[in-house]
Amino acid sequence: MPSNAVNAQGTVLQISGTGGAAKNITAIALGFPTILTSNGHGLQNGDVVTCAAFTGADAALINGLSFVLSNVTTNTFAIGLDSTGKTITVGSGTATPLSWIGIGEVVSGSGFDGTSAIIDKTNLASVAKEKGVGLQDFGSLRLEVNVYDDDAGQAALKSAKTAQARKNFKVTYPDYTTRTFSGYVMSFPEKFGVDSNITGSVEILVDGDVVYA
Repeated sequence: MPSNAVNAQGTVLQISGTGGAAKNITAIALGFPTILTSNGHGLQNGDVVTCAAFTGADAALINGLSFVLSNVTTNTFAIGLDSTGKTITVGSGTATPLSWIGIGEVVSGSGFDGTSAIIDKTNLASVAKEKGVGLQDFGSLRLEVNVYDDDAGQAALKSAKTAQARKNFKVTYPDYTTRTFSGYVMSFPEKFGVDSNITGSVEILVDGDVVYA
């Protein structure tokens, strides 16, 4: 059978910048996921939006919170909110997307390699070790880059490291699938030598869940 392998060439890596222009929400379809309508929004799978100005008894479930988008169409997108049986109405609702800064000169990447903790559940009545699995841990994402100080994305990585700031990150593969997560830039060492480029190794510690879209 033919292979479904995706060529990595063309993969895009981005770090979050400031907020963009708010999108007006004209309708909400409650459920899991929850579907928001915003005509001609221009957003993509994996984008992050912060919602505001919704009304209804359960509006606190959406107002002021950030969501990763999936199932994006021209005029709608899904957010990972289970609103089944809740009361949320549009009012003057908005969804404000983060802007994204592309990280240039990326040569390779690897990661999402954390493992869950093992919980020992053994007691005196056990006949063998009994174990449970703790919360999942996505570990780190590591990037190998050609160092280029004028690249806005690399500058943003360095600024985030200096400020110890929690940032959002997005990996977009050539088949348009995405990996979106929050994390901290832990290190950005550089390497240089004879007959070589000046290269850097970036470690981004994943904080929380990775959303696949």
